[in-house]
Amino acid sequence: MTSFPDLHLTAPIAAALERLGWNANESLVKQVIPPAARGHNLIAVTPPAPVYATPALAGLLSRLAIRGRGLLLAPPAQLDEWGVIANGLAQDTAIRIQVAHGTSRVSRQLRNDGVDLIVTSPETAVVLATRSVLRTENIDALFLAWPDAWLDQDSITPLMQDLPKEAQRIIHTSSSAHVGGLSERFAKKALAVGMLDDGGPIGPIRTVSVSWSRRVASLPELVELLDPASLVVWTADRSRHGAISLALPVREPAIRLATGDAPTADIIIAFDLPTPERLRQLESAGDVVLLVPPEAESYVRHNTTSRRPIQLPSPLDAALASARDTRTAIVQALENGAQDRAILTLAPLFERYDAIRVAGALYELWSGSAKPAPQPVSDVPATAKIFVGVGKRDGVTANDLVGVLTKELRVDRTMIGRIELREAYSLIEIPASVAEKVAGALNGVTVRRKRITARVDRGPRVKGPRPIRR
Repeated sequence: MTSFPDLHLTAPIAAALERLGWNANESLVKQVIPPAARGHNLIAVTPPAPVYATPALAGLLSRLAIRGRGLLLAPPAQLDEWGVIANGLAQDTAIRIQVAHGTSRVSRQLRNDGVDLIVTSPETAVVLATRSVLRTENIDALFLAWPDAWLDQDSITPLMQDLPKEAQRIIHTSSSAHVGGLSERFAKKALAVGMLDDGGPIGPIRTVSVSWSRRVASLPELVELLDPASLVVWTADRSRHGAISLALPVREPAIRLATGDAPTADIIIAFDLPTPERLRQLESAGDVVLLVPPEAESYVRHNTTSRRPIQLPSPLDAALASARDTRTAIVQALENGAQDRAILTLAPLFERYDAIRVAGALYELWSGSAKPAPQPVSDVPATAKIFVGVGKRDGVTANDLVGVLTKELRVDRTMIGRIELREAYSLIEIPASVAEKVAGALNGVTVRRKRITARVDRGPRVKGPRPIRR
């Protein structure tokens, strides 16, 4: 039996892979980690989703933990996904990771030598290189995420020109047909490993077009629309189980989470795109629904015979439904009669203006569209703070609290905001919609050998007038 240390991973990164549910004996893991950790050029053929690059990224980070600087280039819409994966792997290491949607913050980090792995888009990387902030001659490893799907592969030519010949190149692609071309352009003499497409297309398959950032948020809408008696949400690993559990009431046997072989259910939602082999297993277990981000369209089209798209409710659908409800209310009012007083009030207007225009003016006044309506002030803020009864004097750090939330409670790292460490307590910023649930789960957890208390912070209490004693 193979273990992660046998694959040349550092202990913290090996432990992170195990927490995420990866197995050292999986074919992809054994194929990609050793060459990635040793600094060899590598091309991996997998479905076009960041989660499948986790093993190769683990090997790369194990190298960066010793020395060097890495550059990971991915489409702009995927950057936050990559940030979740990279930070999840490196959370117990000293590796400094910067996800750069723009140039300002990462420029400062580069000038101060404060970053080990930069995760950004090709366009941003070229701008940084043009300004001489990012010096590609100092890059030890380059990771390219599905460049065959980029709009312009030539955009990184300026970066490749100054990249040292000995710098490692790791590429993930979703098509075996592109391996030769990618190797010739970006990673000569690269070892090609990964997915074999030998079973032919599968289908028909139901699909939902959704952006990377809305995959979790789309799940409650999809479950409401399908209303299955039993449901399995399948993922390639456990990296998003915390976020999914907060979005859905995961309760056996009605709704379950699964990796590996999916159990039988009425509906199986593939949160991550499955390999063709895995898709066949999912299809044998239930009616499959694939979440398809834009960059994955060609992969799904190539591997399925036909698609049955599911349309989630859109803002237009909501507007049409609201208009329909308004018309129904007006019809009910007309059929109920008893409008004598209204007709007497409006009769002079009917003599001066067309009845349709009078009705339109009344509707505007009724609906509030004739003048800007005051926006209601919500009592529920977008974020809340969780009070935790440990602080600086207990030796607790922000990393300790993040570790407890992400490892033990499976809270998505992107949901954790600012952490304020005080002398006797700490405050953790979290989305208000899940604050009560997270606080309840955090209550009683041990940090630095101290069992903590946790609750949603309601702010300072306002003292009211003292009661009058009689």
